Amino acid sequence: MTAAPTTASAVRRRITVRGTVQGVGFRPYVHRLAADLALAGFVGNTANGVVIEVEGAAAEVERFRERLADEPPPLAAVTAVAVEEVPVTGLDSGFTIRASEQAAPGRTFLPPDTATCADCLRELADPADRRHRHPFITCTHCGPRFTIATGMPYDRAVTTMAGFPLCPTCAREYGAPADRRFHAQPVACPDCGPRLRLVPAAGSGVRAARDGDALSRARELLAAGRIVAVKGVGGYHLACDAANARAVDTLRTRKARGDKPLAVMCADLDEAERIAVVGTAERAALSSPRRPIVLLRPRHGVRLAPGVCPGSPHLGVMLPYTPVHALLFGLPGDPPGPRVLVMTSGNRSGEPIVTDDDEALTRLFGLADAWLAHDRPIASPCDDSLLRVRADGTEQVLRRSRGYVPRPLRLPVPVRPSLAVGGDLKNALCVGEGDLAWFGPHIGDMGDLATLEAATRAEHHLHRLTGVRPELIAADRHPGYHSAARARRRAAQLRLQRTVFVQHHHAHIASAMAEAGLDGTTPVIGVAFDGTGYGDDGTVWGGEVLVADYTGYRRLAHLAPAPLPGADAGVANPCRTALARLWAAGLPWDADLPSVAASTREELRLLARQLPSQVGCVATSSMGRLFDAVSSLAGVCHRAGYEAQAALELEAQACLAWDQDTAAYPFGDRFDPAPALHAIVTDLRRGTPAPLIAARFHRGVAQAVRHLCREARRATGLTTVALTGGVFANALLESTSADLLHGDGFRVLTHGEVPPNDGGLALGQLMVAAHEPAVARTRPDDGRKTVSDETE
Repeated sequence: MTAAPTTASAVRRRITVRGTVQGVGFRPYVHRLAADLALAGFVGNTANGVVIEVEGAAAEVERFRERLADEPPPLAAVTAVAVEEVPVTGLDSGFTIRASEQAAPGRTFLPPDTATCADCLRELADPADRRHRHPFITCTHCGPRFTIATGMPYDRAVTTMAGFPLCPTCAREYGAPADRRFHAQPVACPDCGPRLRLVPAAGSGVRAARDGDALSRARELLAAGRIVAVKGVGGYHLACDAANARAVDTLRTRKARGDKPLAVMCADLDEAERIAVVGTAERAALSSPRRPIVLLRPRHGVRLAPGVCPGSPHLGVMLPYTPVHALLFGLPGDPPGPRVLVMTSGNRSGEPIVTDDDEALTRLFGLADAWLAHDRPIASPCDDSLLRVRADGTEQVLRRSRGYVPRPLRLPVPVRPSLAVGGDLKNALCVGEGDLAWFGPHIGDMGDLATLEAATRAEHHLHRLTGVRPELIAADRHPGYHSAARARRRAAQLRLQRTVFVQHHHAHIASAMAEAGLDGTTPVIGVAFDGTGYGDDGTVWGGEVLVADYTGYRRLAHLAPAPLPGADAGVANPCRTALARLWAAGLPWDADLPSVAASTREELRLLARQLPSQVGCVATSSMGRLFDAVSSLAGVCHRAGYEAQAALELEAQACLAWDQDTAAYPFGDRFDPAPALHAIVTDLRRGTPAPLIAARFHRGVAQAVRHLCREARRATGLTTVALTGGVFANALLESTSADLLHGDGFRVLTHGEVPPNDGGLALGQLMVAAHEPAVARTRPDDGRKTVSDETE
């Protein structure tokens, strides 16, 4: 045993550790480390991080400091360690964990929710363990954090577990430094933890049940083809047997989901590999503690219902991430049940995910045959994250939510305390201060009161956890956006003098720059392709090439515009968009063209009058709408039931013929798609199949991107290109464009953890607003930057 140093030979240090160090077992780890080195002192949570005072022999104190940052717990992320010398006291009788300080201002980081760890899963399946089949088993290395935290510092009293007092046995584990559940805030057991219950829908013939019987009955219902609303860590899912066509079709009909692909949850990795192609990187993503939905290529002959992912090139797959999920699939000895479940967000189309139990019974009424609920409240909704893996093994996050939020992003330049409210589609908020930014969870489309209320709750939750009090609010410049109107209201409530309104595609490019760590001293060539963005000239932009930095932008090139008849009605009817593009290209509406054949006589008559007069039309340079038009022209998709359906199905067709030839449709001067449309019509009359047309169009767009970037480099001398906007969620287009640009010597920025779509928009708004008042807008008449008058 190491002899205690005398007071004269001892030293004492105060160490402040910042980063993700609360809710990850950091204090228990510090306690064990100090005990190993026979040091005295204490450790405690504060609003500014974990504060440690350690006293002992100088050599041992130094070893303690070195190991502190080098050997943190699995979920911890140490960003800074500050050490100061303090007087030796000689008063500590050992090393203790102190109660958290509540009042001090400051900031620390809370980890995201993480999937159930292997140790907890072993205990869950062990009949001899006291937590055998406990649906809420957790430890310091796994389980909910973000979705149960109601404030900081992170302690049980400021979580939704505060209403579940520890039983004597759990209390002993919680207080034992050598135990894996030492100071694990969500810890509980069947005697003192949350309880499950199965609530039947009226008239369903289902019997109510509690605890283990609730789970058993839910499994029986799923095996029988029924739909069960399952409460998870961040909200409810609607679940059914993914192999049961009738169950899947019923779920689609009840939820009015159209043909939008449904995500599935597989019982294990082996099951995932049976239904989809899973490479090394995909396997790592599926099995990571984040447990996102991963887009995979489905295997041919998969025994899944056709209605799971009709027309999509990808199947969204995830693995169980809670004990409830593991129990739904069954433990050894349980009756056999479905091995693949549809797990789609528990909401009606267009609404935010449901978290409240009473609200679930009303908002999901008519959708579910039963509710598998529990009595642990959810402090913040948090939908599943979604990503795809590129051919080089890197990840592109398409929806950043559970498993990522509230992990901060490091910013390349400091920002003042700010709130960015994002856009109206795929909404996600972002707050920032100094060199850090925090995204909130995915909220969805800002089309109704429920979503606006969800955004307000998400903002308040972020403020409670991060301590950011905004001095500035940033929003999209679109005058009709609900998010922009909400930004004005919040600015008035907070008594802020100005709100910065940022041009949509400028924000996309700034988001890509920030994620890449660019400080903005040198502009980039930004290629921003999406469906809709309000342009400086009042038209709909979306096929943009901008020279941009954080202070402003200049519009170098854009897709040649065409009228968009009927605005939203046009978006929902790609055949109408195709007719408008044919008209703009001077091509006749011959009856043999698929888009013409798909249109009604009334549509043809109306558009024949509407397009020349431009009544009820808005000009658009949107690349997303061009993809819609080509999808219809090729006979792939004429009516869209969900956002980007036509483009997604066109990509699926292109995948089928990608290796069959290397032809690319040409674009004309000034990024005019008319030559490509002429070539497509020619190919149609030659009998060229839709997959080849789709592949040639994708290559043509990528070749046009290369040409435009070459022209931009000649004009500006810039050599860095940012590919951004929702269209670059298309794997074929992004990879082909990036390969061509790399071959030409460009540095290419693509998105990783920050979505390329509007889910990443708020980060760009934040960065542009940080450089206010020099927020530039481009005058369409002369193309010169001016100081924006788009602030209030």
